[in-house]
Amino acid sequence: MSVLIVDKSKCQKDGLCVEECPGLLIQLPENGFPEIRTGLETGCVECGHCVAVCPHNALSHKRVRIENSPRILEELKISMRQADQFLRSRRSIRAYQAKPVDRNTIRRLIEIARYAPTSGNSQLVEWFVLTDRARIKNIAGLTAEFARQIMNEPKMLAAAPYLKMMLARWDAGTDTILRNAPAIVVASAPEEAISGFGDLVLALSYLDLMAPTMGLGTCWAGLLYGAMLHVPSIKSAVGVPADHPYHFPLMLGYPDVKYYRIPERRVPKIVFF
Repeated sequence: MSVLIVDKSKCQKDGLCVEECPGLLIQLPENGFPEIRTGLETGCVECGHCVAVCPHNALSHKRVRIENSPRILEELKISMRQADQFLRSRRSIRAYQAKPVDRNTIRRLIEIARYAPTSGNSQLVEWFVLTDRARIKNIAGLTAEFARQIMNEPKMLAAAPYLKMMLARWDAGTDTILRNAPAIVVASAPEEAISGFGDLVLALSYLDLMAPTMGLGTCWAGLLYGAMLHVPSIKSAVGVPADHPYHFPLMLGYPDVKYYRIPERRVPKIVFF
C-alpha cells in the first residue's frame, strides 16, 4: 500500500505535489490521483513537502500525517522589517542571571530546533543538556587547563589574542570560560550523518534565534568546543558519545544585560558571476 494517502473528495489533481517532490517520486496518472511511482517508495525521505504544498488538505503521508502538520497562519508571518531587526539585533550573551532554566523550557527550544534542515532530511542531530552547576563548573575548569596548554602556540594566540587575559581572570576567580551559564546545550551528530556538522550548526542556530523570544540568551562556547575536539576526556565529561565526531556546545541562560542598539558589521565581500 502506498505511503501517500489521498482524499479523493478534496484532491484537485493540480499536480503541485508532483512538482514539489524533491525525489521526483510522485506521478499524476491521466485522469488519476497522485501516487508514488512503482518501486520508488524507498526513495522517500519523508520531507513532507507533498503534504505542505497541497492547498486543498487532500494529501497525507503515512509517516508525515496531515493531522500532525498544522497550517501556516498568515497572521503570524513577520514582516521584512521585523525580521531585519530581529536578526541584526541578535547578541552573544556573556552575563547570566543565577536563575536556572527549567527542563520544559529547554525541551521547547529543542522542539523548535528540530525543524532546522538536515542533509537528505536525515534528522540525526542529538542533544545533550547540562544543568548541574557543579558539572558545568568542572567542565569549565577542564577547558581552562586545555587553554593553558595551548596558550603559547603562535596560531592560537593569533586567532585569540585575549586568551592570556581570559586565563588571568579565570585564575582570579571569574568564570571567563562558560560565564556561569546555568545551562549548556550541546548538539551532536553520529559519524553516519553525511553533513553532520552543518546539520547541527543549523539546528543550534534555530535554537539560538528562538531563545530571545523566550527571554533567554545564548553564546557559542568555542573554547569548550576546541577542548572537546582535542581532549577525548573532556568530550566524555560533557556526555557526548565517542562515536559522535560532530558536536558544538552553546551556553544558555537568562541575560543579566539588555542591549539597545545594533552595532555595525563589516561590509560584506560579495562576488557575482
